[in-house]
Amino acid sequence: MKNRVREKRIEQGWSQDTLSERVGVSRQTINSLENGKYNASLLLAHKLAQIFGCFIEDLFIFEGDESI
Repeated sequence: MKNRVREKRIEQGWSQDTLSERVGVSRQTINSLENGKYNASLLLAHKLAQIFGCFIEDLFIFEGDESI
């Protein structure tokens, strides 16, 4: 699954530290998320969407089946 977290964060002019504090996770979690090494939980995805003022679907791009 790809995401637009880095793009949205940069649009806001926020560092990874700033975003991590706003959503209550570590900076390492934000880094792993942005680099595709971590898939956000539904709760984290919801928090990120709220922070950025968008829908979850605007942040996360599902590619193919991904064995749902």
